[in-house]
Amino acid sequence: MILTQLAAPPPVHLAVNPLDAQSLLAAFGTIGIAVILFAETGLLIGFFLPGDSLLFTAGLLCAGSAASPGRLSLPWVLLAAAVGALAGAQTGYLVGRRAGPAFLARTKSRKISDGAARAAEILQKYGYAKAIVLARFLPIVRTVLNPLAGILDVPVRAFTLWQILGGLVWTIGLVLAGYTLGASIPDIDRYLLPIIALIVVISLAPVAFELLRSRRAHRNSRRAHRKGSA
Repeated sequence: MILTQLAAPPPVHLAVNPLDAQSLLAAFGTIGIAVILFAETGLLIGFFLPGDSLLFTAGLLCAGSAASPGRLSLPWVLLAAAVGALAGAQTGYLVGRRAGPAFLARTKSRKISDGAARAAEILQKYGYAKAIVLARFLPIVRTVLNPLAGILDVPVRAFTLWQILGGLVWTIGLVLAGYTLGASIPDIDRYLLPIIALIVVISLAPVAFELLRSRRAHRNSRRAHRKGSA
Protein backbone atom coordinates (compact mmCIF):
# COMPACT_ATOMS: atom_id res chain seq x y z
CA MET A 1 0.00 0.00 0.00
CA ILE A 2 2.87 2.36 0.83
CA LEU A 3 4.56 1.65 -2.50
CA THR A 4 1.29 2.27 -4.32
CA GLN A 5 0.90 5.58 -2.49
CA LEU A 6 4.36 6.70 -3.55
CA ALA A 7 4.38 5.41 -7.11
CA ALA A 8 0.88 6.41 -8.20
CA PRO A 9 0.90 10.09 -9.14
CA PRO A 10 -2.24 11.94 -10.15
CA PRO A 11 -3.38 11.51 -13.78
CA VAL A 12 -1.03 13.32 -16.18
CA HIS A 13 -2.59 16.42 -17.70
CA LEU A 14 -2.50 16.81 -21.44
CA ALA A 15 -0.77 20.18 -21.16
CA VAL A 16 2.07 20.37 -18.66
CA ASN A 17 4.12 23.54 -18.27
CA PRO A 18 7.68 22.46 -17.36
CA LEU A 19 8.40 25.95 -16.01
CA ASP A 20 5.41 25.94 -13.63
CA ALA A 21 5.84 24.13 -10.31
CA GLN A 22 2.07 23.83 -9.77
CA SER A 23 1.60 22.28 -13.19
CA LEU A 24 4.41 19.78 -12.63
CA LEU A 25 3.13 18.75 -9.21
CA ALA A 26 -0.45 18.43 -10.43
CA ALA A 27 0.69 16.24 -13.32
CA PHE A 28 3.30 14.02 -11.70
CA GLY A 29 2.76 14.20 -7.94
CA THR A 30 5.37 13.17 -5.37
CA ILE A 31 7.38 10.83 -7.59
CA GLY A 32 7.70 13.64 -10.12
CA ILE A 33 9.65 15.66 -7.54
CA ALA A 34 12.42 13.06 -7.52
CA VAL A 35 12.53 12.82 -11.31
CA ILE A 36 12.50 16.59 -11.87
CA LEU A 37 15.21 17.30 -9.29
CA PHE A 38 17.33 14.49 -10.73
CA ALA A 39 17.04 16.04 -14.20
CA GLU A 40 17.78 19.55 -12.94
CA THR A 41 20.86 18.61 -10.92
CA GLY A 42 22.19 15.69 -12.96
CA LEU A 43 21.42 16.40 -16.61
CA LEU A 44 22.53 19.56 -18.39
CA ILE A 45 19.24 19.61 -20.30
CA GLY A 46 17.38 20.16 -17.01
CA PHE A 47 18.81 23.62 -16.27
CA PHE A 48 15.44 25.31 -16.98
CA LEU A 49 13.43 23.28 -14.45
CA PRO A 50 12.04 25.19 -11.42
CA GLY A 51 13.74 23.40 -8.52
CA ASP A 52 13.36 26.12 -5.89
CA SER A 53 9.70 26.89 -6.54
CA LEU A 54 8.93 23.16 -6.93
CA LEU A 55 10.27 22.38 -3.45
CA PHE A 56 8.57 25.36 -1.82
CA THR A 57 5.24 24.69 -3.54
CA ALA A 58 5.39 21.02 -2.55
CA GLY A 59 5.86 22.12 1.06
CA LEU A 60 2.82 24.38 0.79
CA LEU A 61 0.72 21.52 -0.59
CA CYS A 62 1.80 19.29 2.31
CA ALA A 63 0.26 21.79 4.74
CA GLY A 64 -3.25 21.54 3.29
CA SER A 65 -6.06 19.62 4.95
CA ALA A 66 -6.59 15.95 4.14
CA ALA A 67 -9.56 16.92 1.94
CA SER A 68 -7.59 19.53 -0.03
CA PRO A 69 -7.13 18.67 -3.73
CA GLY A 70 -3.51 17.98 -4.59
CA ARG A 71 -2.41 17.58 -0.97
CA LEU A 72 0.95 15.82 -0.63
CA SER A 73 2.50 13.78 2.19
CA LEU A 74 5.35 15.65 3.90
CA PRO A 75 7.53 12.56 4.67
CA TRP A 76 7.24 11.28 1.08
CA VAL A 77 7.97 14.73 -0.36
CA LEU A 78 11.09 15.09 1.79
CA LEU A 79 12.27 11.61 0.77
CA ALA A 80 11.59 12.13 -2.94
CA ALA A 81 13.28 15.55 -2.94
CA ALA A 82 16.41 14.29 -1.17
CA VAL A 83 16.74 11.19 -3.36
CA GLY A 84 16.30 13.14 -6.60
CA ALA A 85 18.69 15.96 -5.67
CA LEU A 86 21.44 13.73 -4.27
CA ALA A 87 21.30 11.09 -7.00
CA GLY A 88 21.19 13.77 -9.69
CA ALA A 89 24.24 15.64 -8.44
CA GLN A 90 26.28 12.45 -8.05
CA THR A 91 25.28 11.29 -11.54
CA GLY A 92 26.24 14.63 -13.06
CA TYR A 93 29.61 14.46 -11.32
CA LEU A 94 30.32 10.90 -12.51
CA VAL A 95 29.34 11.72 -16.09
CA GLY A 96 31.64 14.73 -16.03
CA ARG A 97 34.48 12.72 -14.51
CA ARG A 98 34.31 9.93 -17.08
CA ALA A 99 33.32 11.69 -20.28
CA GLY A 100 33.96 15.34 -19.51
CA PRO A 101 37.74 15.75 -19.98
CA ALA A 102 37.73 14.27 -23.50
CA PHE A 103 34.66 16.32 -24.40
CA LEU A 104 36.20 19.49 -23.01
CA ALA A 105 39.43 18.88 -24.95
CA ARG A 106 37.52 18.45 -28.23
CA THR A 107 34.86 21.09 -27.83
CA LYS A 108 35.02 24.23 -29.93
CA SER A 109 32.37 25.98 -27.87
CA ARG A 110 33.78 29.05 -26.19
CA LYS A 111 30.86 29.12 -23.73
CA ILE A 112 31.68 25.65 -22.44
CA SER A 113 35.38 26.43 -22.17
CA ASP A 114 34.64 29.72 -20.41
CA GLY A 115 32.17 27.93 -18.12
CA ALA A 116 34.80 25.40 -17.11
CA ALA A 117 37.27 28.21 -16.44
CA ARG A 118 34.66 30.05 -14.35
CA ALA A 119 33.85 26.91 -12.36
CA ALA A 120 37.53 26.36 -11.68
CA GLU A 121 37.79 29.97 -10.50
CA ILE A 122 34.81 29.58 -8.16
CA LEU A 123 36.12 26.31 -6.73
CA GLN A 124 39.55 27.83 -6.19
CA LYS A 125 38.18 31.04 -4.69
CA TYR A 126 35.66 29.51 -2.29
CA GLY A 127 37.02 26.00 -1.83
CA TYR A 128 35.20 22.74 -2.50
CA ALA A 129 32.91 22.90 0.52
CA LYS A 130 31.52 26.41 0.10
CA ALA A 131 31.29 26.29 -3.70
CA ILE A 132 29.45 22.95 -3.82
CA VAL A 133 27.02 23.83 -1.01
CA LEU A 134 26.24 27.34 -2.28
CA ALA A 135 25.75 26.07 -5.84
CA ARG A 136 22.63 24.23 -4.64
CA PHE A 137 20.87 27.55 -4.11
CA LEU A 138 21.76 29.03 -7.51
CA PRO A 139 19.64 28.09 -10.54
CA ILE A 140 21.66 26.91 -13.55
CA VAL A 141 24.82 26.89 -11.41
CA ARG A 142 23.59 23.80 -9.53
CA THR A 143 23.06 22.12 -12.91
CA VAL A 144 26.44 22.99 -14.43
CA LEU A 145 28.74 22.71 -11.41
CA ASN A 146 28.23 18.98 -10.85
CA PRO A 147 29.59 17.72 -14.20
CA LEU A 148 32.24 20.44 -14.19
CA ALA A 149 33.39 19.29 -10.75
CA GLY A 150 33.95 15.87 -12.29
CA ILE A 151 35.77 17.36 -15.27
CA LEU A 152 38.01 19.40 -12.95
CA ASP A 153 38.89 16.31 -10.87
CA VAL A 154 37.36 17.45 -7.59
CA PRO A 155 38.05 14.50 -5.22
CA VAL A 156 35.16 12.03 -5.05
CA ARG A 157 35.00 12.03 -1.25
CA ALA A 158 34.97 15.83 -1.01
CA PHE A 159 32.32 16.23 -3.70
CA THR A 160 30.10 13.48 -2.29
CA LEU A 161 30.28 14.81 1.26
CA TRP A 162 29.48 18.42 0.39
CA GLN A 163 26.89 17.71 -2.28
CA ILE A 164 25.00 15.52 0.22
CA LEU A 165 25.16 18.22 2.88
CA GLY A 166 24.19 20.99 0.47
CA GLY A 167 21.46 18.86 -1.13
CA LEU A 168 19.84 18.03 2.20
CA VAL A 169 19.94 21.63 3.41
CA TRP A 170 18.48 22.85 0.11
CA THR A 171 15.68 20.30 -0.26
CA ILE A 172 14.64 19.97 3.39
CA GLY A 173 14.99 23.70 4.02
CA LEU A 174 12.76 24.80 1.14
CA VAL A 175 10.14 22.09 1.68
CA LEU A 176 9.87 22.87 5.40
CA ALA A 177 9.79 26.61 4.68
CA GLY A 178 6.81 26.08 2.39
CA TYR A 179 5.16 23.73 4.88
CA THR A 180 5.62 26.16 7.77
CA LEU A 181 4.18 29.04 5.78
CA GLY A 182 1.26 26.95 4.58
CA ALA A 183 0.49 25.77 8.11
CA SER A 184 0.68 29.33 9.49
CA ILE A 185 -1.55 31.14 6.97
CA PRO A 186 -5.18 30.06 6.44
CA ASP A 187 -6.26 29.64 2.81
CA ILE A 188 -2.68 29.91 1.57
CA ASP A 189 -3.88 28.77 -1.89
CA ARG A 190 -5.13 32.30 -2.54
CA TYR A 191 -1.60 33.64 -2.39
CA LEU A 192 0.15 30.71 -4.08
CA LEU A 193 0.96 32.40 -7.40
CA PRO A 194 2.45 35.59 -5.86
CA ILE A 195 4.48 33.48 -3.41
CA ILE A 196 5.87 31.29 -6.19
CA ALA A 197 6.72 34.38 -8.25
CA LEU A 198 8.58 35.82 -5.27
CA ILE A 199 10.53 32.57 -4.80
CA VAL A 200 11.53 32.59 -8.47
CA VAL A 201 12.72 36.22 -8.24
CA ILE A 202 14.71 35.51 -5.07
CA SER A 203 16.31 32.40 -6.56
CA LEU A 204 17.35 34.25 -9.70
CA ALA A 205 18.72 37.28 -7.83
CA PRO A 206 22.17 35.74 -7.11
CA VAL A 207 22.57 34.82 -10.79
CA ALA A 208 21.64 38.35 -11.88
CA PHE A 209 24.04 39.81 -9.31
CA GLU A 210 26.85 37.57 -10.54
CA LEU A 211 26.22 38.57 -14.17
CA LEU A 212 26.29 42.26 -13.26
CA ARG A 213 29.46 41.75 -11.23
CA SER A 214 31.15 39.93 -14.11
CA ARG A 215 30.18 42.63 -16.61
CA ARG A 216 31.42 45.36 -14.30
CA ALA A 217 34.71 43.56 -13.77
CA HIS A 218 35.07 43.08 -17.55
CA ARG A 219 34.43 46.79 -18.17
CA ASN A 220 36.94 47.81 -15.52
CA SER A 221 39.50 45.43 -17.04
CA ARG A 222 38.98 46.93 -20.49
CA ARG A 223 39.29 50.46 -19.14
CA ALA A 224 42.49 49.56 -17.31
CA HIS A 225 43.86 47.97 -20.48
CA ARG A 226 43.05 51.08 -22.52
CA LYS A 227 44.72 53.35 -19.99
CA GLY A 228 47.78 51.13 -19.95
CA SER A 229 47.94 51.20 -23.75
CA ALA A 230 47.52 54.98 -23.95
